[in-house]
Amino acid sequence: MSQSETPVTSETLGFQAEVKQLLHLMIHSLYSNREIFLRELVSNASDACDKLRFEAIDNPDLYEGDTELRIRVDFDKAQGTITISDNGIGMSRDEAIANLGTIARSGTREFFSQLTGDRQKDAQLIGQFGVGFYSSFIVADKVSVLSRRAGLPETQAVLWESDGQGEFRVAQVEKADRGTAIVLHLRDAEDEFLNGWKLREVLRRYSDHISLPIQMLKEEWDAEKSEQVKTQEWETVNQASALWARQKSDVTDEQYKEFYKHIAHDFEDPLAWTHNRVEGRSEYTQLLYIPRRAPFDLWDREGRRGVKLYVKRVFIMDDAEQLLPSYLRFVKGVIDSADLPLNVSREILQESRDVKAIRDGCTKRVLSMLDDMAENRPDDYATFWEQFGQVLKEGVGEDFANRERIAKLLRFASTHNDSSVQNVSLADYVGRMKEGQEKIYYVTAESYAAAANSPHLEVFRKKGIEVLLLTDRVDEWMLSYLRDFEDKPLASVAKGGLDLDALADEEEKKHRAEVAESSKPLVERMQKALEGKVKEVRVTTRLVDSPACVVVDEHELSPHLQRLLRSAGQEAPEVKPILEINPEHALLARLNDADDDTFADWSLLLLDQAMLAEGAALNDPAAFVKRMNRLLLA
Repeated sequence: MSQSETPVTSETLGFQAEVKQLLHLMIHSLYSNREIFLRELVSNASDACDKLRFEAIDNPDLYEGDTELRIRVDFDKAQGTITISDNGIGMSRDEAIANLGTIARSGTREFFSQLTGDRQKDAQLIGQFGVGFYSSFIVADKVSVLSRRAGLPETQAVLWESDGQGEFRVAQVEKADRGTAIVLHLRDAEDEFLNGWKLREVLRRYSDHISLPIQMLKEEWDAEKSEQVKTQEWETVNQASALWARQKSDVTDEQYKEFYKHIAHDFEDPLAWTHNRVEGRSEYTQLLYIPRRAPFDLWDREGRRGVKLYVKRVFIMDDAEQLLPSYLRFVKGVIDSADLPLNVSREILQESRDVKAIRDGCTKRVLSMLDDMAENRPDDYATFWEQFGQVLKEGVGEDFANRERIAKLLRFASTHNDSSVQNVSLADYVGRMKEGQEKIYYVTAESYAAAANSPHLEVFRKKGIEVLLLTDRVDEWMLSYLRDFEDKPLASVAKGGLDLDALADEEEKKHRAEVAESSKPLVERMQKALEGKVKEVRVTTRLVDSPACVVVDEHELSPHLQRLLRSAGQEAPEVKPILEINPEHALLARLNDADDDTFADWSLLLLDQAMLAEGAALNDPAAFVKRMNRLLLA
């Protein structure tokens, strides 16, 4: 290194356990795409320069007289090294230990539990997690990092070194200029990167979008040595202009994809993107992406997420969550405002009218992206829905202004397809409604199997009426806001009295009335046997093959929602179910001649069976087993 290195204090520390695991998996899973180490290190250098520019807004002295931010890449064939350096914010000793020795991301342990040892799958998961600095060890058997944080004295620089085997060494050294220099000591088999042409080709492919100049020493042909020889003149090898500030016609799809990987630290291409300059009351540029795969911490409520915010191309913050609603938290991208102040804070973002205009505009743009994908690229939309559908459902309750647009984007499993795949839209359902059908019917359950086999579906299957099968935890909450679609009310097949008279002929209506009348003594007797356990016993029209089912009144909490609330530690009011019976079932016929004790046993057994069919847990399973055994032996 060009800077002097006079150790003052030195110590050896161990990597966090997760770092050891990540290093091992990364070297073995990502080796086939090892060029990404350069993309990741240059991306980190760019972030360091952005952070300096932001901190220097309030403290210009951090520039230390050098305001020309840059990234430099050099190589040394004789030493077998590549050096990536920047004059950004730099790191203190404590920051080097925290940033390079640990992974300070919530959900890390859960993430590693998903890794399997399958190289292809591990590579995809690591891509979700973010490769970052540790990609150095894909090509290097030793990495040295020399860094001084802007504003610290020259004597308080830090040297961090490791061979990636489990430990790292940190020492206090001197460094004349601020910033960071990373030296990769390449493995013997990686000498293809000790080549100026190769490094330039990788930088232009992966990092051309970086808005800072990436510089390398010029090379000239030396006839005597018959090879390229470096000069002492630095030249810029990328376009060095903010990609989002360019005209769309000047940016290729490949550049858009690489920029996404840079800002999202993702390993895969995005599903879609939108790039627009918005003018009017608020002036801003938006470049927004929809990822192909959900990050491992999508459901972590503590994690920060959001798009990158720039003001007049000056980086402000990484995760401006105020610029998009929570239900679009999976969106990645950049928003560059021409109106916000450079010293904008999170508090100002929450109150600013300009931010509200940006948020509204970006929300509409993302929904338009999804509209287009759903209509013109259904396979991609199916991928999106599998990864982010549950999150988008939150928008039904959170975004009243766009509720109808979001409702059109929803997808569900349905009895029409007999498949757990959620690929039926509400518009699809309405288009298939029977003549005389006035409602969109659905059933909620804890699993697809429980929903598809619910006894509540029997009469609907008999009449060929489609029912949506809702099994996501968010569905019950969503349905409290989604009351209708295209003037068709949504109705639970397990709530209230079922009115299918519009689909019944006169003979069927007459038969129902006769059955209800003849069953009154049975209903009254069963009501007495189950007193205190049910709200009511009544004859049903919704059952064909089952003897009984439980329902609740129209505006009461469903048993499924009650269970969800209790499992989340919340109080749920006790709701006594309504037992609906099918008097034409053979089991019910047995009850007419039973004595009082046997009748009570059968009534309780039918209630317990109906509760089990709803996925409920019995209050007294042992009593249920004894009662069933007693009746089997009778």
